[in-house]
Amino acid sequence: MSTHPGQGDTRVKSAAGPGRTIRPADRRRFALRHTTTGRQARAAWILAAPFLALFAAFMLLPVVWSLLMSLTDTKSADLRTPLNVSFTGFDTYVRIFQDEQFLTALRNTAVFVLVGLPLTLAAGLAAAVVLNNGIHRFRAVFRVGFYLPVITSIVAVAVVWKTLLEPRAGLVNTALGWFGIDGPAWLADTRFALPVMIVMAVWRNLGTVMIIMLAGLQSVPNSLMEAAELDGAGPWQRFWRITFPLLRPALLLTAVTTGIGYLQFFDEPFVMTDGGPLDSTLSATMYAYRQFGNGNYDAASAAGYVVFVLIVALTTLQFRVLRDKD
Repeated sequence: MSTHPGQGDTRVKSAAGPGRTIRPADRRRFALRHTTTGRQARAAWILAAPFLALFAAFMLLPVVWSLLMSLTDTKSADLRTPLNVSFTGFDTYVRIFQDEQFLTALRNTAVFVLVGLPLTLAAGLAAAVVLNNGIHRFRAVFRVGFYLPVITSIVAVAVVWKTLLEPRAGLVNTALGWFGIDGPAWLADTRFALPVMIVMAVWRNLGTVMIIMLAGLQSVPNSLMEAAELDGAGPWQRFWRITFPLLRPALLLTAVTTGIGYLQFFDEPFVMTDGGPLDSTLSATMYAYRQFGNGNYDAASAAGYVVFVLIVALTTLQFRVLRDKD
């Protein structure tokens, strides 16, 4: 016997497809589940509201405000009357790129990144390989020793290195004097100041790279290495053909994080040389800091956004080169 719609058949057609129906009980359960999901979403937004408010007030708003300042002629005298500044567009960016001091800072930053980043990755990977294969006793002691500079304050590290490199009483020149070598004034010589900071940065950051690479090396399946060895592959072939491709995620992570940090290097020249001698250790972030201290908020903001663009460009390049090809 057929029933007509509305005379006893309480089934309704579902939008999921022809022939499927939803009974009133199922509809009530769906509504209840939908209400529960909505309550959970509202609760999540309420719990996240304090963080979002702090993020907007102390992160998002300053970022947007600094971008606006880089497009105006804002100076320290304009803080009391911020609405009286003039919109200049990209004139501030053009002006700082015509400043020889900013170009010198960019060159120093480029040298610091292009030399320091590969050296840090290579040193960290080499230390990880040695700890994974060559050292079996006191391995934990070596790990702590390599990683200890990472957790030490960069200001303390810079002060110690500055003391060690003193031209007359420093330990480095004293040790060189034992062999009849007259050590230079490391931090007062334009030939050595920036290389010294690169060496210090490599020494300080290789611990982070080593720990991540060591975790990547320990995740390589032993069965692959044994199969390659049975096929006649030597140690270098096994490393280059099997281990290194499997280390791409770890290499990408360390390259991105270390590269971002090196593009923003500031503490080392600020503590050790104050950007000297003759701006040979002046970095882009230090240039922005000086402009801010001089009251040139427009130039400081523009320099900061140039560093931001460089970070985005370097990170994008690293993802294209080091990402997993599969």
